[in-house]
Amino acid sequence: MAPRRKKKLPETPVAATIESLSHDGRGIARLDGKTTFIDNALPGEEVMFKFTYRRRKFDEGRAVEILSPSPDRVTPPCEHAGLCGGCSLQHVAPERQIARKQAVLEEQLAHFGGLAPERWLDPLTGPVTGYRAKARMGVKYVEGRGETLVGFREKRNSFIADLRQCEVLIPEVGHRFMDFRALIDGLEGRGRIPQIEVARGDGPVALIVRHMDPLSEADQQRLLTFCQQSEFHLYLQPGNESTVHRVWPEQGEERLYYRHADPRYPQADVELAFHPTDFTQVNSDINRQMVPLALDLLEIAPDHQVLDLFCGLGNFTVPAARRAARVVGVEGSEAMVRRGYENARRNGLDNLEFHAWDLFQPPQGQSWAQRRYDRVLLDPPRSGALEMVRLMPQFGARRLVYVSCNPATLARDAGELVSRGYRLKAAGVMDMFPHTAHIESIAVFDRD
Repeated sequence: MAPRRKKKLPETPVAATIESLSHDGRGIARLDGKTTFIDNALPGEEVMFKFTYRRRKFDEGRAVEILSPSPDRVTPPCEHAGLCGGCSLQHVAPERQIARKQAVLEEQLAHFGGLAPERWLDPLTGPVTGYRAKARMGVKYVEGRGETLVGFREKRNSFIADLRQCEVLIPEVGHRFMDFRALIDGLEGRGRIPQIEVARGDGPVALIVRHMDPLSEADQQRLLTFCQQSEFHLYLQPGNESTVHRVWPEQGEERLYYRHADPRYPQADVELAFHPTDFTQVNSDINRQMVPLALDLLEIAPDHQVLDLFCGLGNFTVPAARRAARVVGVEGSEAMVRRGYENARRNGLDNLEFHAWDLFQPPQGQSWAQRRYDRVLLDPPRSGALEMVRLMPQFGARRLVYVSCNPATLARDAGELVSRGYRLKAAGVMDMFPHTAHIESIAVFDRD
């Protein structure tokens, strides 16, 4: 039996009135009772759009003409905003983006249990361009064009977009896409380099070049010369992540670093080291605001025992140890536990301990789980921390702070906490990823 042919999409633009905005930043219209998600469209707008995909239950499209623009519409800061899939909200005024993110958090809390915080925290905001200090860029040598594409995927497909620059990446990287393209074009192994990863703390930029075949000496020298001239650290990755190794500089510590400094607590200044492949927050400006905010909300006293779950390399754990009697960090990765101890030693702290445990499993037999704590901080991945929040009463903490990258799982876990005697005291959003639909938030819970 011959495969069914896809129906050809209509070429003629169609008029639509945008009723609302989806959680991923697309306008929502209804045509003949059918929902249509439309890129580059905002609530209240009249637009002309072209279909990009048609399904049985809903359609997708892209606005090609804005007949009546929303007052929230702005000119995107990046010329590639309509093509690149890295951002979805560049056409929305930044202040409206963050207001929308708070509205989504409010909706999710209400939906998953009728919850509302006793007070809303002021949003944390920062620069909306040049903020992203960590990213993986796709690389594709296009034989037919005789040139290399470097950057991110196009909207809603797997092709690497034809980008000249990126306005959300740090300028040292985002404004040099054409240099990266020329560099890869000049390599003998250009067809076997699929990715360049970038990372920066408070110092130099690190480039990690993934190569699927061994590099020739000439190619290694070209990469080395480029990084030396740019003052980038050069890492090569011939296989999986464990094969990443630094090529230049040859001497010195193989770590990047960033600092937490709080003028109100000069004794709390810390410096955290990380490997370029380690998980770190991509927005250093918001991270510098988020950490002291979380610790302030915890209200840590000098005699307190603090538990930091999903602690990573110690982003919250190490600064918290400047305020508390003892801090216990738990993380699923043994490598991050080692990094946590490195950072404790780096800052001369001996009132920390780190443990490796899968926090999505009951902590049977774990010594850290048998103790009582005054304060708990959670910073889980998108899947949330359901297993851990169910254990909160046995830890005895009267206050906990939950940092979330997914309002749906935060709301679900908040419902669990409230059912176990906690009150949702405060919540707010943090603009960790301007111009994207990603929502970072923070919530405070108390128990009598």
